Parts: sequence; C-alpha cells; structure tokens
Amino acid sequence: MILPKISLSPFCIITIASLLLSSAQDTDQDYINSHNEARVALVGVGLKNVSWNESVADYARDYANQRIDDCNLVHSGGPYGENIAWGGGELSGIEAVKMWVDEKPFYDYNSNSCVDGEQCGHYTQIIWRDSVSIGCAKVICNNGTGTFITCNYYPPGNIIGQKPY
Repeated sequence: MILPKISLSPFCIITIASLLLSSAQDTDQDYINSHNEARVALVGVGLKNVSWNESVADYARDYANQRIDDCNLVHSGGPYGENIAWGGGELSGIEAVKMWVDEKPFYDYNSNSCVDGEQCGHYTQIIWRDSVSIGCAKVICNNGTGTFITCNYYPPGNIIGQKPY
C-alpha cells in the first residue's frame, strides 16, 4: 500500500503544534504539577502535595458541562473549594492555575486578608494546607467566547478566621 505524500503549510504546522501544546497542558498531571509547584515555590516547606481525586474531578466535569453554554464565572456552591477561570480563545489548565497563583502579591499573611481592592482567594485556595486533593475540568464555550476551567479542592479551604498555612 502506498500512502499519498501530504504537504502542510507552515500555518498548518504551527496550528497543529499549538493544539498539541494546549491540550498537553490539560492533563490531570498538568493540574497536579502546577498546583504542587505553586505550593512548594510560593510557600515553602510543610505543605503536602495535592493528588488527583476522581470523585472531585467528576464534580468539576459535571459543573464545567453545566457552564458550557454561557461560560459565566459563577461558582457552583457545591461541597468543595473551587477556583474558576475564563479566558478568551484557548486557555490551558496551566495558564488558569498561573492566573490564580498570580494573586500571591495581593495576599497579606499577617492580616490574613487581601490587599484592598484586589482578589487573593484563588491563591489561598491553592495553598490551603488541608486541601490535599483536587479535580479539574475544562470546556470550550458553545457560544464561541472562550474557555471555562474549574478546579475543585478537598477538603475545601478559605475558611473564615483561619490562615491557609
């Protein structure tokens, strides 16, 4: 059997490479690694690594699919800690975790609060000492507006009056 020779334009090669790279940043291990890197690099010794929890991931997938038509940034109100993100175009799981971790400068450990006018709760959920398992999911919005990503955490963090570590 002789296969036909396929010629790809540079645009096609870049597009294929981009798709492979972006989907390669959405595996369970990618989410785990990016969370654990943040926990170690940004906080230091003493935090346990998070692991993948398939029950939590099932919850995340179910909720992401509920948001697929509008991709509104609305929390599920479920039993787990939760970070949600939206990005126009293709947003990877690693990029979403980076967005949340980038809130670190806005968290003041001494007062256990965010700097006025800034968000830091996504960051504190990632580094919450008691949250030791995660499940994440990603959907491409049906309305063509981008990507919705959710990560859920067990046990949940951001308990009022407690510091994350």
